[in-house]
Amino acid sequence: MKKFAVVATMAAALMLSTGARATDVEVTHWWTSGGEAAAVAEFAKAFDATGNKWVDGAIAGSGDTARPIIISRILGGNPMGATQLNPGKDADDLVKAGLMLDLTDLAKSEGWADIINPKSQLASCTYDGHVYCVPVNLHSAQWIWINRHVYETAGVPVPKDWFEFVKTAPDIAAKGIVPLSVANGWPVQTLLADIEVAVAGVDNYVKVYKDRDIALATGPEYKKVFEAMDAARKIVDPSTMVPQWNDAVALVIQGKAAANVMGDWAGGEFTVAKMVSGKDYDCLPGLGVTPVLDTGGDVFYFPKNSNPDVEKAQLVLASTLLKKETQLAFNLKKGSLPIRQDVDLSAASDCMQKGIAILKSGANFPSNSQMMDRDSLNQIRDIYNNFFADKNVTVEEAQAQFADVVKNAPPL
Repeated sequence: MKKFAVVATMAAALMLSTGARATDVEVTHWWTSGGEAAAVAEFAKAFDATGNKWVDGAIAGSGDTARPIIISRILGGNPMGATQLNPGKDADDLVKAGLMLDLTDLAKSEGWADIINPKSQLASCTYDGHVYCVPVNLHSAQWIWINRHVYETAGVPVPKDWFEFVKTAPDIAAKGIVPLSVANGWPVQTLLADIEVAVAGVDNYVKVYKDRDIALATGPEYKKVFEAMDAARKIVDPSTMVPQWNDAVALVIQGKAAANVMGDWAGGEFTVAKMVSGKDYDCLPGLGVTPVLDTGGDVFYFPKNSNPDVEKAQLVLASTLLKKETQLAFNLKKGSLPIRQDVDLSAASDCMQKGIAILKSGANFPSNSQMMDRDSLNQIRDIYNNFFADKNVTVEEAQAQFADVVKNAPPL
């Protein structure tokens, strides 16, 4: 078995000095699509190379499905070795309860503060001055994915932004092609939230979510947002909606739909399908309106374990996830950006290169989960889903419901 050298890290010292035996570590996550599975296999391969064993605990469905299961197991005294979670209230409550492994010493010994970028990602893993999770990538949700061949065959110009897409949607529908593929559930919120950022603009978006600017949320600028959302729901025939986000992306890949609004993780599906960006499909950050990226991402927490061998293996896994070669292999297949910016990305796709350029330009902003609590975000999600599904709900009613949630959201 190939040995994986962990150099100059606390994790290596623990493994080598104690002569700890190989240890199974169960890892729970919600990466189950084709592109996601290919990416997570790179994590497993890197960890297995240390002599330990990644025991995959994938939970089918979305994070909304997986999070309650993960949290229930930890609270119930049946913790996994490591788990994907999003920083926020859920994780903070588990940390405050003393159920998560403190990674501060490892973070200091490996200089995470110097290699993780943007700094907000490590800050999201830090509670009361201590580090409790490992950021593994930088994700952004603000993308529209367009099948160029659909437009070329239809004789319709390939749209360069969301507004051009809306104008061309009737022409695509007239050809018997679904203009916009959408999946049920959280992808609806992703679609409408992306429209929100594109139409309102980043500055206004942050003012509403972070600063709780109620005048802005109830005013004419945000009315334009809900009018744009209204235009989107009129494009989509409910009978064409599919169960999962990757089903919706697959329709675009297959040429059965012209476009889909989804995060950069959709790029992994195009990669698995061996499609080439700029030739077979276009990926437009910020829906092509204003190229921006939010600074969300995936992180791993390590629930405390009474077995000292498991704890040592947890530290090795935490170290392995951040290594340059692991970061590169994982993110090339995931479609996301590495959390460390000293990784050679010359082999990255055109879409990833766009993301890198935006990140370097500083055109990024906090994700909504970094600015507002989960309960309030879930209320907004429900408002969006109801507005999208029920065309009897007016623009004015939806905007008022949204503003009420913003007004009553607790400070973070």
